[in-house]
Amino acid sequence: MKLPITIYLIRHATPDWSRTDIPYHVPPGPPLTPQGESEAKELGEYLRDTGIVHLEASPLERCSRTASIAAEIVGVQAIQEHGLSEWTPEDKREDVQARVMPIVERASQSDDPLALVTHGGPIRLILEELGLDSLLIEHYRKLFDRNNPVPPAGAWKAERSNGSWKLTLAFVPEAYKSKLVV
Repeated sequence: MKLPITIYLIRHATPDWSRTDIPYHVPPGPPLTPQGESEAKELGEYLRDTGIVHLEASPLERCSRTASIAAEIVGVQAIQEHGLSEWTPEDKREDVQARVMPIVERASQSDDPLALVTHGGPIRLILEELGLDSLLIEHYRKLFDRNNPVPPAGAWKAERSNGSWKLTLAFVPEAYKSKLVV
């Protein structure tokens, strides 16, 4: 029996939002804060037992640094992938879809679990494309910062078995767990 395809959709850890002198969507973008570095370590601890073979990350510093910290803990390689970049003010949905969905499709061909470290907007689009109910997406967008469906360094787990996707919010760093308690 073939194992399910597993992809982790990970948002970067907390960047330095106060760095208004650095464009958010243009590389390198703002760096991680000390809290973000800690969140990336928590993420690595979580990913250690998932069986991932490598992490692919947006080239923006907040993603590449999150991926490198987590990858070091897991003992795998972090690879930069331009298609996972931030949703820019000029981008239309179709633009982001055209660059991220081929990455998801390629990842879904792997027999090994993979992790994609990207940004909230691309994650929201991927969740929509994989069939997560829009009401559930909106529920999570109200819980976390900046209208994102996942907190900083949080991870959605996408498992495909028998042609359909099962999507679950799999990891939330300690600092954001209280948001999930009703």
